[in-house]
Amino acid sequence: MKQICANLLRMEIASGGNNMSLMGGLYVGLSGLQMGQNALNTTAHNMANVDTTGYTRQQVQQGTRIYNTISTSASAVAYQQIGLGVNYSQVKQVRDVFLDRAYRRESGRSGFYDTFAAAVEEVEDIFQELQGASFAKTIENLWDSVEELAKDPANSVNQSVFVQRCNEFLTRSQAVYQGLSEYQDNLNNKIIRQVDTINAYGKRIAELNLEIQKIESGQVEKANDLRDERNQLIDELSTMAYIDCKTDASGNILIQLEGKDFVRSESANEIGLDYDENGFATPYWTQLAKTKMVNGVKTVTSIEGAEVFNMNRVISSSANTDIGSLKAMMYARGDHRATFRDMDNAGTYNRSISQSVIMNVQAEFDNLVHLITTGINDIFKTAAENASKDNPDSDYMRDPDTKEPYTIFNVRSEVYGTDKDFTTQNIIINGVIKQAPTLLGFKKDDGKVDQETADALKDLFMNEEYNVNPNIKTKTNFIHYYDDMVSLVANDGYVLRGISENQQITVDKVAAAREQILGVSSDEEMSNMVMFQNAYNAASRYINTVSEMLEHLISALGR
Repeated sequence: MKQICANLLRMEIASGGNNMSLMGGLYVGLSGLQMGQNALNTTAHNMANVDTTGYTRQQVQQGTRIYNTISTSASAVAYQQIGLGVNYSQVKQVRDVFLDRAYRRESGRSGFYDTFAAAVEEVEDIFQELQGASFAKTIENLWDSVEELAKDPANSVNQSVFVQRCNEFLTRSQAVYQGLSEYQDNLNNKIIRQVDTINAYGKRIAELNLEIQKIESGQVEKANDLRDERNQLIDELSTMAYIDCKTDASGNILIQLEGKDFVRSESANEIGLDYDENGFATPYWTQLAKTKMVNGVKTVTSIEGAEVFNMNRVISSSANTDIGSLKAMMYARGDHRATFRDMDNAGTYNRSISQSVIMNVQAEFDNLVHLITTGINDIFKTAAENASKDNPDSDYMRDPDTKEPYTIFNVRSEVYGTDKDFTTQNIIINGVIKQAPTLLGFKKDDGKVDQETADALKDLFMNEEYNVNPNIKTKTNFIHYYDDMVSLVANDGYVLRGISENQQITVDKVAAAREQILGVSSDEEMSNMVMFQNAYNAASRYINTVSEMLEHLISALGR
């Protein structure tokens, strides 16, 4: 470079500064040298990030420098101009906005069905493995004890086994229901954490909008690494909720989440959480909630109309209501602990229960427990009432002190007289009968064996007069109710796993197509590196040649 500068100086002195046409050759070579160096730096940056998640391939954009105009003759076809070489315009990211949109939409749908499928698998695990034994075995043991009791009702061993199996049935039932409730709580905690994550992502994207704008406002450089971070956050955000992204005139990313403004140019709207009596969290938009000042503190009074998700909408791909893992967790968890009461009305069931994996199973399962426990109790009450018809002073199937009919199951709150209180978690075994099963006796006041009551218990389990849920019209009995319910869960799991797997294939295809555009290929970058190195070397040789030529002209011909 010293030699080049010397030549420039000597030529300027010798020519009086009027030989820019001669000097132009050096400027052309110098521009090529700079271009080659910058291109090599960009290629090296690509190579260093070949395995970096979220990195977008960078590409050097070349342009022409301004031209020196020599002549502007009106008679000429064009102006006589001399170019000053190549211009290093910018380093741009290579992305496809359509593939980005498709990838984010499909990955969001994949997150929805993956979460739903995982919820069904968890429910299957709760049913199939309960302390090493499936719940189906508990139903089978109870049915076996009823059959043995019907063979010899007056046998004290059969009576003891029957009460023992009833106690086992209740204990296992409550453990299953508790497992479903705990999984609800687990999903609830995940919902809380994911909302926190979404808020953090929104805040960071807004910060990146501002940082990128500051760096690029001078139109000198591109904040490509910050753009990569922003795009990666948007990719991850798209798996959690349905989003729509737009870019404003300043290059800021604007995001709508579930149809509402989430990230604006330099700020993000926060998603709050409203907790009910069960501790279940409902995400809502803080800027849309109704508030009032209480003791100088802004307090939310109602979130009606401010909810992030409309849980009454039907899950549908055409309506894009099946996108985002957060929504899937909301659907799977539901909004309360479901019981048999939720199955009383088909409209209510279909609107608020059927789309929730856990609530649907809770309601069906609690209905089974409710029907069995109240059915058994009703049979013993009927036996006591029939005995009283013949003998008003009869103590058959009654507590001799209270004159109340014996029941196998009671309500934990000790409120009698209504079956509606018999929910799985509210039932307890009758302690008196548990301690002395022979109080049932199964011998009437006249000493005859009460075969009628034993047969009624058997018929209770065999009669096909129960629906697993309001949408299933086929009647079933207690022996097959649980199996039918599990089959429905298994069928849902099979369907959801199939959808999840197919959706993942779709995501992989879109990701592969997108990777072809924005991904870094080490082979391609090596080829570019060789090309830019050769260009750099050519520019260097060109400068040396022009320098030698100018030196010869000045030293040999300029005397």
